[in-house]
Amino acid sequence: MNKPIRAYSVSQLNRYIANMFAQDFALSGITIKGEISNLKYHSSGHIYFTLKDTASQISGIMFAGDRAGLQFKLEDGMSVLCTGNVGVYERGGSYQIYAKSFTADGLGDLYVKFEQLKKELSEMGMFDEMYKKPIPQYAGKIGVVTAKTGAAVRDIIQIAKRRNPYVDITLYPAQVQGEGSAESVVRGIKTLDLMGLDVIIVGRGGGSIEDLWAFNEKIVAQAIFDADTPIISAVGHETDTTIADFVADLRAPTPSAGAELAVFDINKFFDDLSGYRATLDAAMSEHIQDERQRVSMYKLKLNRHSPKNILNEFQKRELMYKNELQKLMQDKLLKEKERIKEYDEFKTIMKDRLQKFRNRLRDYEHLPSMMKQSLERSKHRLLLQTEKLEAVSPLRKLSTGYGYIQKEDGGKVSSVKDVSIGSEITTTLKDGSIKSRVESIDGGSING
Repeated sequence: MNKPIRAYSVSQLNRYIANMFAQDFALSGITIKGEISNLKYHSSGHIYFTLKDTASQISGIMFAGDRAGLQFKLEDGMSVLCTGNVGVYERGGSYQIYAKSFTADGLGDLYVKFEQLKKELSEMGMFDEMYKKPIPQYAGKIGVVTAKTGAAVRDIIQIAKRRNPYVDITLYPAQVQGEGSAESVVRGIKTLDLMGLDVIIVGRGGGSIEDLWAFNEKIVAQAIFDADTPIISAVGHETDTTIADFVADLRAPTPSAGAELAVFDINKFFDDLSGYRATLDAAMSEHIQDERQRVSMYKLKLNRHSPKNILNEFQKRELMYKNELQKLMQDKLLKEKERIKEYDEFKTIMKDRLQKFRNRLRDYEHLPSMMKQSLERSKHRLLLQTEKLEAVSPLRKLSTGYGYIQKEDGGKVSSVKDVSIGSEITTTLKDGSIKSRVESIDGGSING
């Protein structure tokens, strides 16, 4: 007979494994070295992360209550030493490290110090653009704070002399690496700052973060910030960044670039001068030509306004006016002669007209008798015409017993054909009118 199989629940299994982890002293207070990734600061205050190396990874959490021991802010990519307990997350069936503290590992310690100092100085305003001094465009006296030997100083001197062989370079041989290097750099900055130079280059060649660390010290940053002379930071390679770069008035990616930024190219300067001279010569030539034209114009104006020219002009005008006056007087005299001639002719015409008028006036002396005779003749003609009108007057005929007959519509009746039996007619007599109705019509002629 087969024995019954004993089965465990998932929760029982995970709880059993969790107890095994809890009883293993090697997993309690263990320190793990790794790189931070998948970092998340949760709103609850917990910190979730993953620790990894080149071959493996483990999840982790730091509870909000354990964050008091964290002296810096975690970031992805940071190399750390994480101390805590490895345990099982029973609900998910996975194990993870419950972190109690973090320590920066190797370069991580310097990185933390760098970020902390950067944040501090930024909050103090030492990186603000308002404090940046302009680099002189034509610097003649250059100070250099760097090691007295090495590629950095050689490159700076070589490039500076190539760009301007007349530049005056003052080197302060500073210790730029190791213990006491920051203090040495500070002394160099302060010494050169008192010499009245145009600009100071502070830097060194490339190296590790430890090699460049002197330029990440607060005393160096303060010395650069306090200097009255403009300072160019030229530390390491182009990818290297130091605190000195943020505080300096100008950052150069390399010492060679620092020399190019500080020292102007004298050949280009001479070329520019030649260009400026050519431009100035052209402008001066144009200006001189304009001034010559103005002088010529002023000469013409002076000639026009000279007493001699003015007198000549007046004489010309006098002669012109005299000729015009003579012509006007001749014209006027001629017109007056013509007017006198016309007046004589007018007198003759008026004399003839006066004689004619006198003759007509003598004729008008017989006018009353002539008018009386004409009036008598007109009265006689009027009487004749009146008698003729009375002879043909309808009223005269009516007074002799005749009448004037009209139809109902007012039309005249001149024939029996104009009326019919029963028509109403109106007969007008000398003293009134008679309305009557036609009873019969006789078509016989009066003459017949």
